Amino acid sequence: MVLIWCSFKGVEDKRESFLSNCYYHNGPYDSKEALAALDKEMTMKEAGKLGHRMFYLAIPPSIFVQVAAVLKSSAMSKTGWTRVVVEKPFGHDSESFAKLSKDLGNLFTEDQIYRIDHYLGKEMVQNLMALRFANSMWEPLWNRKCVSNVLITFKEDIGTEGRGGYFDQFGIIRDVMQNHLTQILALVAMEPPNCLTAEEIRDEKVKVLKYIEPIKLEDVVVGQYGKDEAGKKQSYLDDPTVPKDSLCPTFATAVVQIKNSRWNGVPFILKCGKALDERKAEIRIQFKENHDELYPDAARNELVIAVQPKEAVYIKVVAKSPGLSESLVETELDLTYAERFSVRVPDAYERLIYDVLRGDHNLFVRDDELKEAWRVFTPILKQLEQNKVKPEVYPFGSRGPKSSDKLIENYGFKRSRGYKWSKATRLEMTKEAQQKK
Repeated sequence: MVLIWCSFKGVEDKRESFLSNCYYHNGPYDSKEALAALDKEMTMKEAGKLGHRMFYLAIPPSIFVQVAAVLKSSAMSKTGWTRVVVEKPFGHDSESFAKLSKDLGNLFTEDQIYRIDHYLGKEMVQNLMALRFANSMWEPLWNRKCVSNVLITFKEDIGTEGRGGYFDQFGIIRDVMQNHLTQILALVAMEPPNCLTAEEIRDEKVKVLKYIEPIKLEDVVVGQYGKDEAGKKQSYLDDPTVPKDSLCPTFATAVVQIKNSRWNGVPFILKCGKALDERKAEIRIQFKENHDELYPDAARNELVIAVQPKEAVYIKVVAKSPGLSESLVETELDLTYAERFSVRVPDAYERLIYDVLRGDHNLFVRDDELKEAWRVFTPILKQLEQNKVKPEVYPFGSRGPKSSDKLIENYGFKRSRGYKWSKATRLEMTKEAQQKK
């Protein structure tokens, strides 16, 4: 355990002041005696002053309730607030989540519980609200009349890196899609809230999640990474902590349908995977074709929100090629954060822990949001497991299973073969130059 006692004195040197108020307290986190000793230590540090307590449960989910019960009985603040931060996964399916939610609810009130999804703390995910509702140009376009499809992607260029035994208990759908990508989907698709309070925003997220039908098996592709083409990278099954007959997916693509008046007929495509060709997370809103006969071959416009690793927002537009040519080219209107803003973008966890201290639930997940998310994903998870669906093997460092690209194309997504975001190349060159210095 780490006890952090924040007195906020000596702000002239914030770093040294912070570190001087950090203490390590050793003990089992599920022991009543150890937590009672921690309570005694904190009470001494508080020295009769107002003492607020935040407990961050970065522990195995199987003992969330056990540890929370010990906290409740032995370490609650007697003078200030007590808040408990819970890391995902929030259950394994609808049934296990319902039990976890009930058990935690018997110990703490909803305003004391902070279910953390670190993707909600990322700058560009937070920016979705401002982009959508502070710019009047988007509302007339943000619907099924103008949008062809929405692709939300999470890609990692590394494998399980020795965590295969842990990962094998959950798989990529539970690890990434049911939480991170679904939260992003809700922010993209929800209706405008009445105001920007946490409850109003979360109310709208729940409303749009209720319109999502459970995912069908024919709308899902699962994959598992094999060796790379050179044979230098291990396959998932080569990890000694992974069962040799594991059917655990390390890649998944799923098509989600939202049956409301705004989005009916617009496929929301969720794609995530490990051991792929690059590391990135992005939202790609692809608009319908221009049917004007003046430019019948013009490419689709896209609004792209790059979440990581290079925060950016750009709109893919069509323009005339420079010079004497009359041909069309794809280019972009671009806001790249590294070039436009000089401020340091806080890490997602920095922002979220700051919000816990402020008592702001805006970027945290409410229990009814999770209930709806599990309702959408539990049936497909059970089908995959009960039918022992074998994941398609894809090479380490590739784009993923070929059937994923086919599924996405079948739902109307058109990939630009010749276009490349120019800022990505320039930022990479800048990064390389800085590293050489």
